[in-house]
Amino acid sequence: MVSGIWGKKIGMTQLFSGDKVVPVTAIDVGNWVVTGIKTKERDGYSAIQVGCPRKRYANQKAVASWMKKPQQYFSIIREIRVDALPENLAIGQSADFNSQLKEGEQINIFGTSKGKGFAGVVKRWDFAGAPASHGATMGKSTGSIGFMRATGKVLKGKKMPGHMGAERLAVKNLDIVKIASDAPVIFVKGAVPGHAGSLVFIQRQVK
Repeated sequence: MVSGIWGKKIGMTQLFSGDKVVPVTAIDVGNWVVTGIKTKERDGYSAIQVGCPRKRYANQKAVASWMKKPQQYFSIIREIRVDALPENLAIGQSADFNSQLKEGEQINIFGTSKGKGFAGVVKRWDFAGAPASHGATMGKSTGSIGFMRATGKVLKGKKMPGHMGAERLAVKNLDIVKIASDAPVIFVKGAVPGHAGSLVFIQRQVK
């Protein structure tokens, strides 16, 4: 049994649960192919390597020649760690591990947040900033960064302007609201890190 699956974030929408509207994130978990198998005896750990075919090959069946040039046929290649390899697992077959997910199950999702470029302290750290009236000319600048005990030095870890976003984040205990029957898409309650089309890892909470 695999611990999780890879997917692509589609975007957010709404679903009705009874008489309530539930905000959900749609994640595409289909179109993955087993490209490699790693074992403890040979590689030191057990894992299943999966790849997502490029658009021009998405509707074609994977063949052995694809594995010799994976960069040509697959746009994304990732690994899924496992304690024990599933039975009858073969390279080239469809990685339909999403069949193990169930509606109402809680999952953890790992993704990369949206990159927002270089940001100042007001946007990056939610600083209040200087007064907007009474002659203040500070604007949104950082202000004093000194320290009374060490004149001329700046403490390590000081909150200052810099690159914002594009960080690896995890959102835990999200509920699977619905699993589409006509497409390999799952709907997860709440927001998921990343922009539309970004790669996310869905971790099953195996107890």
